[in-house]
Amino acid sequence: PLDLMGQSMREVHRVLKPGGKAYISEPIFAGDFNEVLRMFHNEQKVREAAFETVKKAVDEGLFQLVGQTFFNSPMRFADFADFEQKILKVSHTNHRLDDALYQAVKQNFEQHVGDDGAHFKMPIRVDLLAKP
Repeated sequence: PLDLMGQSMREVHRVLKPGGKAYISEPIFAGDFNEVLRMFHNEQKVREAAFETVKKAVDEGLFQLVGQTFFNSPMRFADFADFEQKILKVSHTNHRLDDALYQAVKQNFEQHVGDDGAHFKMPIRVDLLAKP
């Protein structure tokens, strides 16, 4: 949750020994998959807040930034039914799509379907932090 991000970084700092490392992996709000996702679950605000929380923890001296890596994590869905099961019907979030939005999401998703399903690349940022 947005309001607990700062507290979570302070807790990581509390439990690490001096010199201890924290591996923070966070999706970046970009790419084709996010263009589909944002139609019903816009994560831009939370992704940007997560980045700012890590940056603030480093700027305030809670952690040292040891390294930062970016990569694309492949995602594949066999078809829209697979996407629906894995994304729309997850148990931790209740996505409520009316019929018009559902059809728009489906249409957008199906633009990415090829002979072997829909392939996306999820951009990820990894920050390796050390407790001073």
